[in-house]
Amino acid sequence: MTAIVDTSFLVSLTNPNDLYHEISSMLARNLQERLVVPYVVLPEATYLIQKYQGHHVMRQFMRRMSQPAWDFEPLQSNDLARASAVLEKYHDLNLDFADAAIVAVAERLNICRVLTLDRRDFRVIRPSHCPSFELLPEINP
Repeated sequence: MTAIVDTSFLVSLTNPNDLYHEISSMLARNLQERLVVPYVVLPEATYLIQKYQGHHVMRQFMRRMSQPAWDFEPLQSNDLARASAVLEKYHDLNLDFADAAIVAVAERLNICRVLTLDRRDFRVIRPSHCPSFELLPEINP
């Protein structure tokens, strides 16, 4: 099985003070599946990590991201069109571009599992390739 990774999950992994750090770390250690990180997630994650945890933590994060556990996926032209359509359809959520791009890449790669802490958006979105996304880790909102 394959999972696509959202910014919130990556940021949680880097911050031991984050409410969901422990469960995110345990999940990352125990998953035996391909983890797809759309490239569009990296600028958002590195910005947040540097802003709230410092440049040294962001550098450590980038070193860890170069390990083979992560598969990076570029956006394709069709992904941009689909992300735009997702942004339009869910305009009332004020989705950000990274989340819309995650939806587009997940649809293209037929991935129904999302590693995210963003329950507000990903719980509402209905992808075109499955009834809904399976959101991990399992957390109580």
